[in-house]
Amino acid sequence: MTEILLLFLLAVGLGWPLGLYLARVMRGGPAPLDAVFLPVERALYRVLGTDASRGMSWRGYAKAFALSNLVVGVFVWVQFMTQAWLPLNRDGIPNLRWDTALHTMVSFLTNTNQQHYSGQAQLSYLSQMAGIVGLQVVTPMMGLAVAVATLRGLFASRAEPQSSGIKNDADRDLGNYWADVTRATVRFMLPLCLLWSALLTWQGVPATLEGGPTIAPIDASAELKEQKIPLGPVSPMVAAKQLGSNGGGWYGPNSAVALENPTPLSNLIEMLGIVLIPIAITFMVGPLVGRRRLTALVFGTMLLMSAASTGLSMWSEAHSATAGDAAVMEGKEVRLGVSSSALWSAMTTQVNNGSVNAMHDSMAPLTGGVAMVNMLVNAIWGGVGCGLQQFIVYLLLSVFLAGLMTGRTPELFGRKIEAPEVRLLALLILLQPLVVLGFTAVTLAFPSITGNSNPSFHGISQVFYEYTSAFANNGSGFEGLGDATYWWNLSCALVLALGRFPALIVPLAIAGLLARKRVAPEGRGTLHVETPTFALTLVAVVVILTILQFTPALVLGPIADHLTLVR
Repeated sequence: MTEILLLFLLAVGLGWPLGLYLARVMRGGPAPLDAVFLPVERALYRVLGTDASRGMSWRGYAKAFALSNLVVGVFVWVQFMTQAWLPLNRDGIPNLRWDTALHTMVSFLTNTNQQHYSGQAQLSYLSQMAGIVGLQVVTPMMGLAVAVATLRGLFASRAEPQSSGIKNDADRDLGNYWADVTRATVRFMLPLCLLWSALLTWQGVPATLEGGPTIAPIDASAELKEQKIPLGPVSPMVAAKQLGSNGGGWYGPNSAVALENPTPLSNLIEMLGIVLIPIAITFMVGPLVGRRRLTALVFGTMLLMSAASTGLSMWSEAHSATAGDAAVMEGKEVRLGVSSSALWSAMTTQVNNGSVNAMHDSMAPLTGGVAMVNMLVNAIWGGVGCGLQQFIVYLLLSVFLAGLMTGRTPELFGRKIEAPEVRLLALLILLQPLVVLGFTAVTLAFPSITGNSNPSFHGISQVFYEYTSAFANNGSGFEGLGDATYWWNLSCALVLALGRFPALIVPLAIAGLLARKRVAPEGRGTLHVETPTFALTLVAVVVILTILQFTPALVLGPIADHLTLVR
């Protein structure tokens, strides 16, 4: 309990000033340390060939987002397939197979970091530093930029079309994509990563370009006569993976490895990194749009769901009927303990992080079920940017349903929610079950491609978890699954893309449509969303739209798995 309270106190205490700072950065005006950051930003604008003061409509913003992802994705994919011939490959690691390289690229491009490879054995230092860490720094800021543009559309665009250079008079200026990503990366993400990297290096996480040493095993009778210890610039990657809601580790077992997470303090620092920026974003919302009470709605709703999820995970792992089973300790680090493992499991799936300090496949069945629910909701804290986007989707749906139930025309902050917006929202809500359940059914129907290590209910959980994690842009997995195959690489690459890009672009499009409409003045019939009553309504909508529609899959997976252990 002490660790939970300390974690949340630190996250809120640091997240509040960070959120205020981030709001100033994303408003685009004068901000602290302009003398340091402005020259760097201007140099980057010249390289990108963009005018940072020139605004974009939602279509222009979405095209810039898609273009940047396409260019960076192709570059990184080629790098993975040619790493054997490139510099900084001290351990002589071969090229990645094309499908593994494709899945890895899409996984890190979508801020998911789902790994069908073992980093220390299959990626060179250059691939880790330039390909992996580069995407871990930039892609969260891409998501943040799209979320900020969505907020501008919902509340107040930056300027009228005539003053921003937008040709279509019906569109509004939602900001400049290149400027938003650049400012967020240079002024926010990189300084935080530098600080976290220094803290982790201080705790003993490796940070070197030298090759790892070769040592003799302690047990002289072992068949293995010598062992090479893989090192590298690990701490910068761990900093980026935690802060950017990324999750992909330098080592295959992630933060369960002592080199990646050596001390209790490093464990706390890494868990704090998971939730720090998502919580900071909730404190950014109010100052950015000029509605302080909106921060209370977003933060309060997310905190309520987080407390419920964390409590269930801790109870399931330490006090449920399966807690005393010796098998539950498999896959856990004894030095970290059960409580810390359960807490990390809750945090990493409440945020689209996916890093682990214990194997989720070995958790109590209900703990795995809570992790699945966290990812299905995808907005308890959510990933950097995309969590706020998903929350906006739930907010819009709640406003629409509340308006229908009370006989009022649904509107949000004076703008009516009409058929075009509702159709787009329905598309997003239907996409998740169609993709996740569809691919799960196909994979289980053909045992030759399934690759699960358990044919019973737990085997269903392994497959369902993998696709849920991919669609939620989380990246964690039940690692009893043999996922390094053509089927898993290609199917998950598609699910990764379907879970990331529509979830970011569709809310942006809705905001663009709403920004065109006249703002109606508030009256006695106006639905006020910044209230505790509406917050509870929103939570109810989340439960109905996400948890209940997946109840059959959860019953066949973790719930049935739990019942087989306690009967």
